[in-house]
Amino acid sequence: MERGGRMFFATGDTHGEWTRFSSKNFPEGKTLSRDDYVFIMGDFGIWDDSAREKHDFDWLAQKPFTICFVSGNHENYDMLEQLPIEEWNGGKVNFIRDNIIHLRRGQVFTINGVKIFTFGGARSHDIQQGILDPDDPQFDKKKKILNKLGGMYRINHISWWEQEMPGAKELAEGIRNLDKHSWQVDYIFTHCAATDIQKQLTGESTAYQSDCLTDYLEMIRRKAEYKWWVFGHYHMNCSMNDRDVVLYEQIVTIPDKWGKDIE
Repeated sequence: MERGGRMFFATGDTHGEWTRFSSKNFPEGKTLSRDDYVFIMGDFGIWDDSAREKHDFDWLAQKPFTICFVSGNHENYDMLEQLPIEEWNGGKVNFIRDNIIHLRRGQVFTINGVKIFTFGGARSHDIQQGILDPDDPQFDKKKKILNKLGGMYRINHISWWEQEMPGAKELAEGIRNLDKHSWQVDYIFTHCAATDIQKQLTGESTAYQSDCLTDYLEMIRRKAEYKWWVFGHYHMNCSMNDRDVVLYEQIVTIPDKWGKDIE
């Protein structure tokens, strides 16, 4: 959507694979500026502070546009929490690079005259065999067995972080900030969906159950006035209705009305 000559784009989970922003895959990006924004709906890809990751961040930093993301359930929260918390456009953020910005939970940002409420995070559903602790004396044995069986598990502070789910302070901060804006925003950007929307999307799937976060978002969905709610997490591209949209690999402009560009 264009506001004052500036553009907003949205996309879903990137998981540290950012080739969708190459000039070949996103030619529009070549004509943009730092005042144009691409918003990523979680699972951005903060992993290990490796040389490869730093190289990829440097590549993204050369893009002319600004990249903003909410957190998902595949982020290294230990690394995110080490970054300074700064104020930016009315809300709290962490800067990865000058043009790569983590939009923290429960914030309301005003960007190019548009109000955006953000709330990242989700409960992981691919951990049926549990969370392994590297300090467990049986860690290597358990890991070997699970790998042999093809088990779905994560490793604490290596591939899973309990901060994927918000704490009470973050939930309360979101409410306070919405109160300040009389519960009226233009866009809401999250990683997971509100409970009722998730049920519509996943049906009777046991992998996606309601929890304190989806219920919190459902409360917001029922109370807040908003034009569009965009989320990721479910690895699909779909318009749920005329104002709730799930994205995965597609990059779309945030339009006046969702149309056939989301399939």
